[in-house]
Amino acid sequence: MPSKVSCLYLLTVVCWASALWYLSVSRSSSSYVGQVTIPVRKTPKVNKNNTFSNIRTRSLNPHDFGYLINEEKKCDNDTPFLIILISTTHKEFDARQAIRETWGDESAMTDVRVVTLFLLGRSTDTVLNQMVEQESQIFHDIVVEDFIDSYHNLTLKTLMGMRWVATFCSKAQYVLKTDSDIFVNMENLIYSLLKPTTKPRRRYFTGYVINGGPIRDMRSKWYMPRDLYPESKYPPFCSGTGYVFSADVAELIYKTSLHTRLLHLEDVYVGVCLRKLGIHPFQNSGFNHWKMAYSLCRYRRVVTVHQISPEEMHRIWNDMTSKKHLKC
Repeated sequence: MPSKVSCLYLLTVVCWASALWYLSVSRSSSSYVGQVTIPVRKTPKVNKNNTFSNIRTRSLNPHDFGYLINEEKKCDNDTPFLIILISTTHKEFDARQAIRETWGDESAMTDVRVVTLFLLGRSTDTVLNQMVEQESQIFHDIVVEDFIDSYHNLTLKTLMGMRWVATFCSKAQYVLKTDSDIFVNMENLIYSLLKPTTKPRRRYFTGYVINGGPIRDMRSKWYMPRDLYPESKYPPFCSGTGYVFSADVAELIYKTSLHTRLLHLEDVYVGVCLRKLGIHPFQNSGFNHWKMAYSLCRYRRVVTVHQISPEEMHRIWNDMTSKKHLKC
């Protein structure tokens, strides 16, 4: 007989398929919502300032968004070595499921504890919010704050992750922030880079470091208005596709953001906060912010690879795990 979790997962897949069909034909949400009633899980009220009570000056960016979905007990029983924060959008169920079944599987690493969380804002579509709520009730790995989920709010999404770590899991050792189309070589990340048997680092930040300046062309995806950022160069920053930092940095960045003018380019903004903190990000060639053709030996040398589809995620993971005995 199928397990309860298996049945719930099948139901979730069917509901997601129905929801995406509904979106494709642009039906009004009222008719669909009437057919599916999903109980809304109430999140316990959290004193948002309990970790940051020493901030006495008025905040420029108070980040006072409430949690719509939270997993505040994730770290209660056992402090994790690594927290993985994955920026995602509501429609990316297949990507989230591929990560759960491959490199983001919390049980894959037997000798260190890993916590995986998917970060979202609020969708303007009621059906998508309901689908994510149901998905959360099955997998318990989603955190949602009450701001509109959009490209221009990616900075808010990352700050939400920093705030969550500082509030609910401050004793973790390291944090990986990445995206849902990234393949992560967990063996390299944990054992080659972070090395659990060594003394934990503090004020540590690494990834693919970029030294560049603002793009003033309004047609560019990365356009930066001069009145928002007048300087001709950005401080060194790590590509938002994937970077790693010691958990103490989460609270430092979050506190700094409260008094730092928001920029819509998330990775640049984190770099601005790091400059204020006097933390210099370390360059690491294992973090790739571009797509890389798969070969077993090549992927054994990397930490992250960009633009990987859910199907590729499974194929790469299965190949790498089944051929650990082969030498390059």
